[in-house]
Amino acid sequence: MLGLAQISDLHLDGTPRATARARRVIDHLRALPGPIDALLVTGDIADHGAESEYEEAAELLGLHDGDAPFPVLTCPGNHDSRAPYRKALLREPAAEGPVNRSHHVGGAVVLMCDSSIPGADEGRLDEETYGWLEDTLDGLDGESPVLLAFHHPPVALHHPLPDAYQLAQPRALAALLERRPEIAGIIAGHAHTPAATVFAGRPLVIGPGVTWTLRLPWEGEGVADRDAPVGLAFHILDDEQRLTTHFRVV
Repeated sequence: MLGLAQISDLHLDGTPRATARARRVIDHLRALPGPIDALLVTGDIADHGAESEYEEAAELLGLHDGDAPFPVLTCPGNHDSRAPYRKALLREPAAEGPVNRSHHVGGAVVLMCDSSIPGADEGRLDEETYGWLEDTLDGLDGESPVLLAFHHPPVALHHPLPDAYQLAQPRALAALLERRPEIAGIIAGHAHTPAATVFAGRPLVIGPGVTWTLRLPWEGEGVADRDAPVGLAFHILDDEQRLTTHFRVV
């Protein structure tokens, strides 16, 4: 059984408010009495894509000092910028291609995919990313369960803001899932609201946002509830490849 935590949409911008909300959820995860197998951070880590914002994120997440008590797996969102993300967060040479990473966690594989389009708020898994996914899946044994994680949900969530900037060309993703039964589910962010649905016959779970929570149309005026508590998700992938999600606020 695999146990993962997920946070999303930190939007670190150098302000005390953004830092405090990110620190609150990370401190909560570090203080858990039992271990998790990994933490997924599903995009919009920075608000402006500045190198200083990624340096702060690396410090908060304990990426470079060995301080994190669990592996931290990240992917970019539409507010992120690939070159500074690579340089300050991953400590890799600054480059502009998609940031895709494969991680073996327990007996499963988590594929952190780059759905960002530089300069745009919409999402897309491009040809390079689909090629990487096919090659990576071909290199696995076909028995290990796989989770896909990226920023933009591939379905409408029935709110005009996230639905205006969802993942483009979802049929290509659906076709991949149809060919790949080892993919047990999809984990996304971007919408700033906890949500769960089904895509191409697989569970699709959207993690809440750290910086603010989306108000649904019947929840009052204003899109962003900036006073809502910080949200996170816990995902459990069991031995039957069933994905179960629990949402929490701190």
